[in-house]
Amino acid sequence: MSRILVVDDEPQILRALRINLTVRGYDVVTASTGAGALRAAAERPPDVVILDLGLPDMDGTEVLAGLRGWCTAPVIVLSARTDSADKVEALDAGADDYVTKPFGMDEFLARVRAAARRGTSAADTSEPSVETASFTVDLAAKTVSRRGEQVHLTPTEWGMLEMLVRNRGKLVGQKELLREVWGPAYDTETHYLRVYLAQLRRKLEDDPANPKHLITEAGMGYRFVV
Repeated sequence: MSRILVVDDEPQILRALRINLTVRGYDVVTASTGAGALRAAAERPPDVVILDLGLPDMDGTEVLAGLRGWCTAPVIVLSARTDSADKVEALDAGADDYVTKPFGMDEFLARVRAAARRGTSAADTSEPSVETASFTVDLAAKTVSRRGEQVHLTPTEWGMLEMLVRNRGKLVGQKELLREVWGPAYDTETHYLRVYLAQLRRKLEDDPANPKHLITEAGMGYRFVV
């Protein structure tokens, strides 16, 4: 059973999400403040986090930063902020998805299911590790190391890297990548790809501005080059 931490200061939203998620078999933990969210996550580590940005004691991006220091669970940001700059900031800070209020419950639950799959997908032990001049990807253990030290990736960063590595040398189209990592409803959200590829390059490439392994094919997709 996946555990979901729901963080929102609006009692009616908290109640609606708790009811809808519980009846679908999720173990739901709730918090109405940023401090409460960080405490709850530490006490009962979640598989998915649903996080409102407008909390009474701190901004949701601060909570996100606190979680990302140690928690790899996918984070779905829930916010009334519709400006694209807010979305990019949240994604850049480590969020895996962004849902604006008001939202349709059916679509939202589909996003939760997709996040839960990303967070709990089983390891595939049939593939060997892949080594580049800058970093090593172990597809079986789902780990990445650079200069002998393990690199922390979020579940979504790993999902994107894994698909590129499994198709090494081949062009992976934008829509194909979005559908595989985020789900069919996301095949036009190309800004997700730009944000996450930039994060991967910062973590893995020796010169992120001039990548040698994570290559953009303008207007088409991406390619992993050993």
